[in-house]
Amino acid sequence: EPEPVFTSLRSFAPATIANLGPGFDFLGCAVDGIGDFIDLSVDPNVKPGEVVIASINKLSTNPLYNCAGIAAIAAMKMLGIRSVGLSLTLEKGLPLGSGLGSSAASAAAAAVAVNELFGGKLSSTDLIMAGLESEAKVSGYHADNIAPAIMGGFVLIRSYDPLDIISLKFPADKDLFFVLVNPEFEAPTKKMRAVLPSEIGMKDHISNCSQAAALVASLINGDLKVLGSALSSDGIVEPNRIPLIPGMKAVKKAAINAKAFGCTISGAGPTAVAITDNEEKGKFIGEKMVEAFMEKGNLKASATVRRLDRDGARVI
Repeated sequence: EPEPVFTSLRSFAPATIANLGPGFDFLGCAVDGIGDFIDLSVDPNVKPGEVVIASINKLSTNPLYNCAGIAAIAAMKMLGIRSVGLSLTLEKGLPLGSGLGSSAASAAAAAVAVNELFGGKLSSTDLIMAGLESEAKVSGYHADNIAPAIMGGFVLIRSYDPLDIISLKFPADKDLFFVLVNPEFEAPTKKMRAVLPSEIGMKDHISNCSQAAALVASLINGDLKVLGSALSSDGIVEPNRIPLIPGMKAVKKAAINAKAFGCTISGAGPTAVAITDNEEKGKFIGEKMVEAFMEKGNLKASATVRRLDRDGARVI
């Protein structure tokens, strides 16, 4: 059993964009500058081997029913922590049900905090497994949010049994900006998954596979034009979800008309994500997307332009 190397620390985990269009449940990436924070400390008032959530807004403080708590407990078990108790505080920087990996950010920040408190013994795969325990209870057993939240950058989930995750390196010398437009509308993951078809035809399967392959190739090559085209070309999931988000069809069109390389739904929605190569262009694209949400969906929305987070969850 490792000894604590800190008495307390603060961690951060970034927002994530899952699916990236045709990559449903197997592609995702991390977004810089927005996410969740965890303050974790050794607490003599907590029973050894247990974790207590000292403070959180609007969510359960029962660690067995909270994303951060579940992941923290899983990491403690992996490390074999039995002699000390921990207390954590979760500071949410992400809205719930936004399609930006809110639950994964909480889980990632908690798992990384526990690991680093005891000397960083766990691998990124271990941390993803701890986060998956949390995700499985909240939104389903899929790693396209928790893996990039832990690892940063773009990731591809090749397999779950055994867990096999590939990091996709976007060129460091290329500029990539995400335009994230979040409307005042909640799209619960469970509801958004319920509308998906249980079967698909061979033609749709081939089309989506080719678009996902093109997306991966464009990431490695740093080709934003192809990346945007592939991002916008999901023919299976997005068409079933767009009608559930007021104005989303017009928002996507507005982004493309404003010269975004591509646009799709972030995760299960309702956040829309567009990509560009310039921050000022991104702000203009965001303005047009916000206008479309109001004009066609009667929804207020806010826009932000962010870079790729290449680092993932970390102690700050």
